[in-house]
Amino acid sequence: MVLGLLTAIAACPAIVGTTEAVRQGQRKNSKEVHRGLKSNLIASCASTSPGASEIDGRPVVLRNNKLYIAVATAEGQQADSSAGHPFAGYFLPFPDQDWGRQGEGLVSTIADEPPQLNWIYVDEETYEVKYGLRVDAEGHLVGPWDCTRIEKRITLEGWEGFTAVEEEPRSWALYFDRDDDGLQGKAVGKRILEVELTRKERRKRKGDE
Repeated sequence: MVLGLLTAIAACPAIVGTTEAVRQGQRKNSKEVHRGLKSNLIASCASTSPGASEIDGRPVVLRNNKLYIAVATAEGQQADSSAGHPFAGYFLPFPDQDWGRQGEGLVSTIADEPPQLNWIYVDEETYEVKYGLRVDAEGHLVGPWDCTRIEKRITLEGWEGFTAVEEEPRSWALYFDRDDDGLQGKAVGKRILEVELTRKERRKRKGDE
């Protein structure tokens, strides 16, 4: 009886260790599945400044090689269909880059048909958030992209520095305030609002895998 009890006690650390390893593996697998799912991006803006209501809770779209926030056409209406292609992307290792746990590259479809993927990157000179082929993205800031654990807000280089710049009336482009200085010299004379970008699972439609 004593020998059996001692054997059980000795085995406990191994059992606990195995259980914890299984749990960690499950968490890792769940995280990887989440990161590999195509998700939309939704912009949030808590500012009380003019224009904030136009972009708060609005989807991010791809248009003319840049990322924009699709504002509503009128009070309570959805964004106009010409606003651009809705961001539908996920994390993917960028070729010849290894940021370890800091994150990966980020891709999105640029059209429904054909479902071609482009890399999401930040222009090194202007800090505009853009999309393009690998040849377009190389030489610019291609990562590491990641997201927060709970609310799944997008980060770049480990922090949230995204802003919306009103380039034209009701046309808000995404920028990354890499220097954390309010985009000094980058968007002179334009309205700038801080935004958060949150991954939102796409609605599952019939026939989707």
